[in-house]
Amino acid sequence: MLQIIGIKNCNSMKKTFDWLDENGYTYDFRDVKKDPLSREELASLEGRVSLDVLLNRRGMKWRTLGLAGKDLSNEELFNQLLEHQTMIKRPVVVYNDAVIVGFDESALESFLKEYAHE
Repeated sequence: MLQIIGIKNCNSMKKTFDWLDENGYTYDFRDVKKDPLSREELASLEGRVSLDVLLNRRGMKWRTLGLAGKDLSNEELFNQLLEHQTMIKRPVVVYNDAVIVGFDESALESFLKEYAHE
């Protein structure tokens, strides 16, 4: 089953939901505000796409925490992301072991054609 991870009230998420619905894909949605990822789940995602891909450094939470310009280790960044999951770049689209992050219509279409043959 296709899994979408993010937060409900986000323009990128809305675009993703609309695109998936219009193209007939079924999916499970996990809102990290209501059901945060465990340390193990976040580590599993990080192992598949890297922390740099998962971390949204342009978002409001990054700025309000004052993290810009700080020289944080990967462990410190991981712990910040675990604690403040709204900093996860959205959407995170997971199909089995395959993961794609961010909304790009053509990349999403290619990803789903390759991994989620429905």
